[in-house]
Amino acid sequence: MTVIESGETRELLSEEAALARVRGVCFKTGPPRRVGVELEWLVYPLDGAAAASRAGSGTGDAEAARTAGTTEAGDATPAGATSPTAPAAVSATPAAVSATALRAAVDAMRELPLSSAVSLEPGGQVEFSSPPATSLPACVEAVSTDLAAARALLRRHGMRLVGQGLDDRSARRLLDDPRYRAMESFFDRTGPAGRIMMCSSASVQVCLDAGVAGRGPFGLGRRWFLAHVLGAVFTAAFANSPLTEGPWAGWRSGRQAVWTALDGYRNLAPAHLGRGDPRTVWARHALDAPVLCVRSVDGPWTVPGDGMTFREWITRSHTPRGPGGRRAGRAGAPGRPPGPADLDYHLTTLFPPVRPQGYLELRMIDAQPGADGWIVPLAVAMALFNDVVAAEAAFRAVRPLARLAGGGPAPRNALWERAARDGLADPELRAAAVRCFAAAREALPRLGAGRAVRAAVEEFSARYVARGRCPADDVLGDYRAAPPGPGTGPPGAPPPGSARVSAAPFNAPSRGAAPLSGPRAAGTSPEGTPSGGAPPRDSSPPGGGPSSTASSDGAALADAPPPAADDASPRAADKENLN
Repeated sequence: MTVIESGETRELLSEEAALARVRGVCFKTGPPRRVGVELEWLVYPLDGAAAASRAGSGTGDAEAARTAGTTEAGDATPAGATSPTAPAAVSATPAAVSATALRAAVDAMRELPLSSAVSLEPGGQVEFSSPPATSLPACVEAVSTDLAAARALLRRHGMRLVGQGLDDRSARRLLDDPRYRAMESFFDRTGPAGRIMMCSSASVQVCLDAGVAGRGPFGLGRRWFLAHVLGAVFTAAFANSPLTEGPWAGWRSGRQAVWTALDGYRNLAPAHLGRGDPRTVWARHALDAPVLCVRSVDGPWTVPGDGMTFREWITRSHTPRGPGGRRAGRAGAPGRPPGPADLDYHLTTLFPPVRPQGYLELRMIDAQPGADGWIVPLAVAMALFNDVVAAEAAFRAVRPLARLAGGGPAPRNALWERAARDGLADPELRAAAVRCFAAAREALPRLGAGRAVRAAVEEFSARYVARGRCPADDVLGDYRAAPPGPGTGPPGAPPPGSARVSAAPFNAPSRGAAPLSGPRAAGTSPEGTPSGGAPPRDSSPPGGGPSSTASSDGAALADAPPPAADDASPRAADKENLN
């Protein structure tokens, strides 16, 4: 339907057209072949770096302080967002890199002949987004080459890349972009977790083809189910953001705790996982998500103040105009109807642990320690999804874990909470991880993985998985074992490489879901733009057209019993990534 408003022709979305568009855009079906990876890194100064690259030394730092301390409307930073008692990283050392120096380094990096797209995240994290590769060796080689060149350049700028899931410095927003101002305003309503997520978190995101429109190990329904249950195993095995204070003290993945504490809808997977066609389930879920912002070409981007969902925006656009030419609606409603571009943008503001973008983006893995730590989750994920034998083994290994979720949507359910809190110290997660990593190791030679990749997975398996440990345990173990003494800081101070949280929990009110209430949240869980979360840049279907016309394979999960029923009301009437 087309309408003309103020002399401008605009395509008016119907609810049916919006649902069909989401189905077609978010799931492209075909045989799983390709793989991509998105690597977010924290940026720290080198030891002895020039003063010009440290915080407080240049004009960029004044800008950073300004943008970090105010919202678009000029409001002060919410209490606790960056204070020493807040649930944010607060270590004073190492120093931050200035905005000016970081932008200069990233600009220089973009001049390098890299295959990966390089982007800057709101808090100064640097992300490398690989192009899609048709094999694991090709992906590893391309990204490794890019990182080697980038590290050499950053060293010349007095900087280094650090792999950990949460920054141990105060959260500060460096990018003064309308998107991030709007996100800040939206998430500030429910506490500081949004700013911490935007400015202090880093991850490894593995991108895999969605699967075929049918049953079996490569079926879309099976892979959708597997991603949401195996994702908890990945959260536990690769946890690398330990917390040492507050209600989440001892949690292995503080980054996951932050994501869980967001607004309570856009950070969540759809409820009733395993029931129905994933394409239809996701489309409905997406339309029932609150609109984060309404973009404007010639004015500020507005954040609806009434929790308006995208479905409600469509409905209001069809409401007849009243006196004065205005449509009836609540205060804060946008003054124009949504179009297809608004829907496409809305999809980039949804941050669940598994995000469909024509392919499946696995977003639950913390950034890994070491220069090449990212290779292990990439290799293990590809093996368990793209090797038919390993995929079947992984499905059988994690299938029993579905009952532990208690029916809640990931990551606000008991399974994902156990994964983030306990890592592989949880016996059931450890047992599943042992089986999955064994299957991955057996599959890697079939996928053409080289000796170095296979050795890295073997070493990780022996050091962590077999022992019921994860990278966070190295830091937590050192912290617990360290006797008090000179240089260790006051009682409760975090060790290097960890983040502090305050006693104030990340309570996150949600539509139709109970907020977190403390360290044991009972049964509860940016970036489609060029600046983060970029997909493998060719998002065309590997083996066919848009899935909106493909046959439904929601029955694929007849191969397995669906998870237990959700105790909460259906989320179709309700309303979780940035980076």
